[in-house]
Amino acid sequence: MDRLAGMLGLAKKAGRLAAGSAAAIDAIRGGKARIVLIACDASANSKKQLMDKAAFRKVRAEQIHLTTEQLGRALGKARTAAVALTDDGFLAAYEKQKAASDAGTAAQNSRKVVSYGNDQ
Repeated sequence: MDRLAGMLGLAKKAGRLAAGSAAAIDAIRGGKARIVLIACDASANSKKQLMDKAAFRKVRAEQIHLTTEQLGRALGKARTAAVALTDDGFLAAYEKQKAASDAGTAAQNSRKVVSYGNDQ
């Protein structure tokens, strides 16, 4: 299981996550959302609605690498387009995980060998 998916499942079990677009919007409006995470294959309409609501309320919103199916599976639900983390501790865990993932990706990219066709 993906680390992010596992962390989101734990946040749901702890009651620190609003699952689904409607619940995420409610959390944004209620001032509870710390960050909104949007599935990579969420519909354009859902993305726009969530991004607009989050921007208006000055809540950070990000698209993640999980699909709606993967996100839903992590939460024990059907397809889920978005979630809102409502706890500062889980927000910190997400940011730490994202930083580690970004650092790992950067390290992998720096080790790639590039060939320009002069290998004879």
